[in-house]
Amino acid sequence: MVEMLSRLIKRMDSPAVEATDVIPWSCPVPAFGDLSTSFVATLGLNPSNREFVDEAGNELEGASRRLHTLKSLGLTRWSDADAGHVELVEEGCRRYFSRNPYNDWFRSLDLLIAGTRASYYGMFAGACHLDLIPYATRRKWTDLTTRQRSALLAMAGDTLGSLLRDSPIRLIIVNGRTVIENLRGVSSTGFERVAMGGWILPRRAGSGVAGFAYRGAVRRLAGVDLGRNILESVPKGGSRT
Repeated sequence: MVEMLSRLIKRMDSPAVEATDVIPWSCPVPAFGDLSTSFVATLGLNPSNREFVDEAGNELEGASRRLHTLKSLGLTRWSDADAGHVELVEEGCRRYFSRNPYNDWFRSLDLLIAGTRASYYGMFAGACHLDLIPYATRRKWTDLTTRQRSALLAMAGDTLGSLLRDSPIRLIIVNGRTVIENLRGVSSTGFERVAMGGWILPRRAGSGVAGFAYRGAVRRLAGVDLGRNILESVPKGGSRT
Protein backbone atom coordinates (compact mmCIF):
# COMPACT_ATOMS: atom_id res chain seq x y z
CA MET A 1 0.00 0.00 0.00
CA VAL A 2 3.00 2.31 0.50
CA GLU A 3 3.59 2.59 -3.24
CA MET A 4 -0.08 3.41 -3.88
CA LEU A 5 -0.08 5.96 -1.06
CA SER A 6 3.01 7.65 -2.46
CA ARG A 7 1.23 8.16 -5.80
CA LEU A 8 -1.88 9.51 -4.10
CA ILE A 9 0.18 11.97 -2.04
CA LYS A 10 1.99 13.24 -5.13
CA ARG A 11 -1.37 14.17 -6.67
CA MET A 12 -2.38 16.32 -3.71
CA ASP A 13 -0.67 19.50 -4.96
CA SER A 14 -2.03 19.20 -8.49
CA PRO A 15 -4.51 21.76 -9.90
CA ALA A 16 -6.91 18.88 -10.61
CA VAL A 17 -7.19 18.11 -6.89
CA GLU A 18 -7.53 21.76 -5.93
CA ALA A 19 -10.64 22.05 -8.10
CA THR A 20 -12.45 19.14 -6.42
CA ASP A 21 -12.99 20.55 -2.90
CA VAL A 22 -10.57 18.02 -1.39
CA ILE A 23 -9.27 19.20 2.00
CA PRO A 24 -5.79 20.24 0.81
CA TRP A 25 -3.93 19.60 4.07
CA SER A 26 -5.50 16.19 4.78
CA CYS A 27 -3.69 12.98 3.85
CA PRO A 28 -5.14 10.48 1.37
CA VAL A 29 -6.69 7.44 3.08
CA PRO A 30 -6.38 4.26 0.97
CA ALA A 31 -7.70 2.14 3.85
CA PHE A 32 -8.88 2.47 7.43
CA GLY A 33 -7.25 -0.42 9.29
CA ASP A 34 -4.91 -3.16 8.14
CA LEU A 35 -5.87 -4.18 4.61
CA SER A 36 -3.16 -6.85 4.50
CA THR A 37 -4.81 -8.91 7.25
CA SER A 38 -8.48 -8.26 6.41
CA PHE A 39 -10.87 -10.65 4.70
CA VAL A 40 -13.88 -8.32 5.03
CA ALA A 41 -14.10 -4.67 3.98
CA THR A 42 -16.89 -2.16 4.30
CA LEU A 43 -17.11 0.32 1.44
CA GLY A 44 -18.11 3.97 1.42
CA LEU A 45 -17.81 6.90 -0.98
CA ASN A 46 -14.90 8.89 0.42
CA PRO A 47 -13.44 9.73 3.85
CA SER A 48 -15.53 12.04 5.98
CA ASN A 49 -14.25 15.53 6.75
CA ARG A 50 -14.78 14.56 10.42
CA GLU A 51 -11.70 12.39 10.15
CA PHE A 52 -9.75 15.66 10.11
CA VAL A 53 -11.91 18.39 11.69
CA ASP A 54 -14.17 18.80 14.71
CA GLU A 55 -17.80 19.94 14.68
CA ALA A 56 -16.67 23.57 14.37
CA GLY A 57 -14.46 22.80 11.39
CA ASN A 58 -11.17 23.11 13.29
CA GLU A 59 -8.33 20.70 12.52
CA LEU A 60 -8.05 17.81 14.97
CA GLU A 61 -4.70 17.95 16.75
CA GLY A 62 -2.80 16.15 19.50
CA ALA A 63 -4.68 13.28 21.14
CA SER A 64 -7.76 14.14 19.06
CA ARG A 65 -5.99 13.64 15.74
CA ARG A 66 -7.09 10.61 13.77
CA LEU A 67 -4.89 10.74 10.67
CA HIS A 68 -1.89 12.71 9.49
CA THR A 69 -2.03 16.19 8.00
CA LEU A 70 0.55 18.59 6.65
CA LYS A 71 0.81 20.16 10.10
CA SER A 72 1.26 16.88 11.97
CA LEU A 73 4.03 15.89 9.53
CA GLY A 74 5.72 19.29 9.72
CA LEU A 75 5.22 19.96 6.01
CA THR A 76 4.04 23.02 4.11
CA ARG A 77 3.07 21.13 0.96
CA TRP A 78 2.65 17.51 -0.04
CA SER A 79 5.30 17.66 -2.76
CA ASP A 80 7.88 17.91 0.06
CA ALA A 81 6.85 14.53 1.49
CA ASP A 82 9.63 11.92 1.45
CA ALA A 83 9.59 8.15 2.02
CA GLY A 84 9.58 8.66 5.79
CA HIS A 85 6.47 10.84 5.63
CA VAL A 86 4.71 8.30 3.41
CA GLU A 87 5.48 5.55 5.92
CA LEU A 88 4.04 7.66 8.76
CA VAL A 89 0.83 8.22 6.81
CA GLU A 90 0.62 4.50 6.00
CA GLU A 91 1.11 3.58 9.65
CA GLY A 92 -1.59 6.05 10.69
CA CYS A 93 -4.06 4.46 8.27
CA ARG A 94 -3.11 0.90 9.26
CA ARG A 95 -3.37 1.60 13.01
CA TYR A 96 -6.41 3.85 12.67
CA PHE A 97 -8.67 1.76 14.92
CA SER A 98 -6.16 1.70 17.78
CA ARG A 99 -5.78 5.49 17.96
CA ASN A 100 -8.89 7.70 17.93
CA PRO A 101 -11.34 6.26 15.38
CA TYR A 102 -14.55 8.07 14.44
CA ASN A 103 -16.59 5.69 16.58
CA ASP A 104 -19.91 7.47 16.04
CA TRP A 105 -19.64 6.03 12.53
CA PHE A 106 -17.55 2.89 12.80
CA ARG A 107 -19.12 1.29 15.89
CA SER A 108 -22.43 1.01 14.02
CA LEU A 109 -20.72 -0.56 11.02
CA ASP A 110 -18.82 -2.91 13.31
CA LEU A 111 -22.13 -4.26 14.61
CA LEU A 112 -23.24 -4.71 11.01
CA ILE A 113 -20.29 -6.93 10.13
CA ALA A 114 -20.37 -8.95 13.36
CA GLY A 115 -22.05 -11.84 11.54
CA THR A 116 -18.91 -12.32 9.44
CA ARG A 117 -16.87 -12.92 12.62
CA ALA A 118 -14.72 -9.96 11.70
CA SER A 119 -14.27 -6.62 13.43
CA TYR A 120 -12.37 -3.38 12.96
CA TYR A 121 -11.13 -3.58 16.53
CA GLY A 122 -8.61 -5.81 18.30
CA MET A 123 -5.42 -7.67 17.47
CA PHE A 124 -7.17 -10.17 15.19
CA ALA A 125 -9.67 -7.74 13.67
CA GLY A 126 -10.09 -9.18 10.16
CA ALA A 127 -11.95 -6.13 8.78
CA CYS A 128 -11.06 -2.74 7.37
CA HIS A 129 -12.89 0.11 5.68
CA LEU A 130 -12.32 1.27 2.09
CA ASP A 131 -13.73 4.11 0.01
CA LEU A 132 -14.29 4.52 -3.72
CA ILE A 133 -12.24 7.72 -3.53
CA PRO A 134 -9.41 8.00 -0.95
CA TYR A 135 -9.58 11.80 -0.55
CA ALA A 136 -11.60 13.66 2.09
CA THR A 137 -13.64 16.60 0.82
CA ARG A 138 -14.94 19.63 2.68
CA ARG A 139 -18.49 18.78 1.63
CA LYS A 140 -20.29 15.45 1.42
CA TRP A 141 -19.93 13.55 -1.84
CA THR A 142 -23.56 14.20 -2.75
CA ASP A 143 -23.03 17.96 -2.29
CA LEU A 144 -20.12 18.09 -4.75
CA THR A 145 -20.82 19.17 -8.29
CA THR A 146 -21.09 16.56 -11.02
CA ARG A 147 -17.84 17.88 -12.49
CA GLN A 148 -16.03 17.52 -9.16
CA ARG A 149 -17.25 13.96 -8.63
CA SER A 150 -16.29 13.01 -12.19
CA ALA A 151 -12.84 14.55 -11.74
CA LEU A 152 -12.23 12.59 -8.53
CA LEU A 153 -13.34 9.33 -10.14
CA ALA A 154 -11.11 9.98 -13.15
CA MET A 155 -8.14 10.82 -10.94
CA ALA A 156 -8.39 8.04 -8.35
CA GLY A 157 -11.16 5.71 -9.49
CA ASP A 158 -8.73 2.84 -10.09
CA THR A 159 -7.30 2.99 -6.55
CA LEU A 160 -9.90 0.67 -5.04
CA GLY A 161 -9.39 -1.99 -7.71
CA SER A 162 -5.62 -1.98 -7.24
CA LEU A 163 -5.97 -2.25 -3.46
CA LEU A 164 -8.44 -5.13 -3.66
CA ARG A 165 -6.38 -6.98 -6.26
CA ASP A 166 -3.40 -7.08 -3.91
CA SER A 167 -5.38 -7.86 -0.75
CA PRO A 168 -6.92 -10.97 0.87
CA ILE A 169 -10.41 -9.38 0.89
CA ARG A 170 -13.17 -11.91 0.07
CA LEU A 171 -16.29 -9.93 1.02
CA ILE A 172 -17.22 -6.28 0.56
CA ILE A 173 -20.15 -4.83 2.50
CA VAL A 174 -21.34 -1.71 0.72
CA ASN A 175 -22.80 1.11 2.77
CA GLY A 176 -25.78 2.73 1.08
CA ARG A 177 -27.51 3.20 -2.25
CA THR A 178 -25.30 6.08 -3.45
CA VAL A 179 -22.22 3.90 -2.99
CA ILE A 180 -23.70 1.05 -4.99
CA GLU A 181 -24.77 3.39 -7.80
CA ASN A 182 -21.20 4.65 -8.14
CA LEU A 183 -19.83 1.13 -7.77
CA ARG A 184 -22.00 -0.05 -10.63
CA GLY A 185 -20.54 2.70 -12.77
CA VAL A 186 -16.94 1.58 -12.27
CA SER A 187 -17.49 -2.19 -12.14
CA SER A 188 -20.40 -2.90 -14.56
CA THR A 189 -21.66 -5.34 -11.92
CA GLY A 190 -25.27 -6.43 -11.69
CA PHE A 191 -26.80 -6.91 -8.25
CA GLU A 192 -29.63 -9.14 -7.11
CA ARG A 193 -32.20 -7.24 -5.06
CA VAL A 194 -33.70 -9.15 -2.14
CA ALA A 195 -36.63 -7.85 -0.04
CA MET A 196 -35.83 -7.94 3.69
CA GLY A 197 -38.96 -8.16 5.83
CA GLY A 198 -37.16 -7.09 9.00
CA TRP A 199 -36.05 -3.84 7.40
CA ILE A 200 -39.51 -2.35 6.76
CA LEU A 201 -39.72 1.21 8.06
CA PRO A 202 -43.16 2.06 9.52
CA ARG A 203 -45.17 5.08 8.35
CA ARG A 204 -47.99 6.91 10.12
CA ALA A 205 -50.39 6.01 7.36
CA GLY A 206 -50.39 3.14 4.88
CA SER A 207 -47.90 0.34 4.54
CA GLY A 208 -44.29 0.71 5.61
CA VAL A 209 -41.31 1.50 3.41
CA ALA A 210 -39.75 -1.74 2.18
CA GLY A 211 -36.08 -2.49 2.80
CA PHE A 212 -33.86 -4.35 0.35
CA ALA A 213 -30.45 -5.99 0.31
CA TYR A 214 -28.33 -6.26 -2.82
CA ARG A 215 -25.89 -9.06 -3.56
CA GLY A 216 -23.44 -9.66 -6.38
CA ALA A 217 -19.87 -10.43 -7.32
CA VAL A 218 -17.27 -8.16 -8.89
CA ARG A 219 -14.26 -9.19 -10.98
CA ARG A 220 -13.13 -5.86 -12.45
CA LEU A 221 -13.07 -2.33 -11.05
CA ALA A 222 -12.27 0.71 -13.22
CA GLY A 223 -10.42 -1.55 -15.66
CA VAL A 224 -8.44 -3.36 -12.95
CA ASP A 225 -8.75 -7.16 -13.05
CA LEU A 226 -9.03 -8.35 -9.44
CA GLY A 227 -7.89 -11.85 -10.34
CA ARG A 228 -10.89 -13.37 -8.56
CA ASN A 229 -14.55 -12.72 -7.84
CA ILE A 230 -15.18 -10.73 -4.65
CA LEU A 231 -18.62 -11.05 -3.13
CA GLU A 232 -20.53 -7.87 -2.43
CA SER A 233 -23.44 -7.31 -0.10
CA VAL A 234 -25.39 -4.11 0.36
CA PRO A 235 -27.26 -3.99 3.67
CA LYS A 236 -29.68 -1.37 4.89
CA GLY A 237 -28.14 1.93 3.85
CA GLY A 238 -26.86 4.85 5.80
CA SER A 239 -25.01 8.11 5.30
CA ARG A 240 -21.73 9.28 6.77
CA THR A 241 -21.75 12.69 8.42
